[in-house]
Amino acid sequence: MTVLDTGRVRLHVQRLAPTDGGPPRATVVLVHGLLTDSLASYYFTVAPALAGAGLDVVMYDQRGHGRSGRPPSGYGLDDATDDLDALLAGLDVPGPVHLVGNSYGGTVAFAFARRRPERVASLVVVESEPATAAWAVKLAGLLERVRHEMSVNENAALDWIAAHHGGHTARLAKSAGRLVRDTTIARDIPASPVLDDAQIRTVRCPVLALYGADSDLAEQAPRLRALLPHCTTVLLPGLRHSVLVEAPGRVRDAVREWVGRHDRTPPPREPVTAGSQGCTR
Repeated sequence: MTVLDTGRVRLHVQRLAPTDGGPPRATVVLVHGLLTDSLASYYFTVAPALAGAGLDVVMYDQRGHGRSGRPPSGYGLDDATDDLDALLAGLDVPGPVHLVGNSYGGTVAFAFARRRPERVASLVVVESEPATAAWAVKLAGLLERVRHEMSVNENAALDWIAAHHGGHTARLAKSAGRLVRDTTIARDIPASPVLDDAQIRTVRCPVLALYGADSDLAEQAPRLRALLPHCTTVLLPGLRHSVLVEAPGRVRDAVREWVGRHDRTPPPREPVTAGSQGCTR
């Protein structure tokens, strides 16, 4: 375990070297989602297998989450992008990296790819989307709902979560409730700068987008293929939003194959035909 002080926040970091002891083929940075999520969602699913495939695996708790610092303010998307930039600099990670983002972590990955395209070899986003005006409205509603439920009726909400999803999830929800109540996250994230279609098109690196076929976000698949010149989308039958937790093997295999395909070959300079939609094998 490492605690990296960026000067703005202390970030809890875990890094797994290739298990064969050899030099890494590439570096993969895993970015988790909001509120109840943390680097643990990767540590106990795909991270060890990626290290076993010869990759340098970096994962960290975003500010306010897990074991990272919880400042009272500074939770906008630009802050999250600043943190990722400072993380790579602080760890002295060389060369372009492959970013894997789950849910809000994928939104952070998109933002970082726009800001620092020279630092990104490819993106793998799981149940995610770029920050748009519609995204901001959706996040505002979600965060306000959490704030209300965990402020007005916390005990009843936690009892329901424990009964339906177990005590561990209830403990995560209690921590998420404190984050929303005690910080400005519920205001900061929806107020983040958003992208129009022209700005999204500036993401030039290869993008693999994985969605549960039964998820509300599955409608992002054709949109991303239309906007991004080097995008492949995959719909996973029978799954909703919790793709990483419910199908870690399929996520692991998709990331390994994608990084293997793009770890040495730069993306073409000119747009090519958008990637196809299908199911992982």
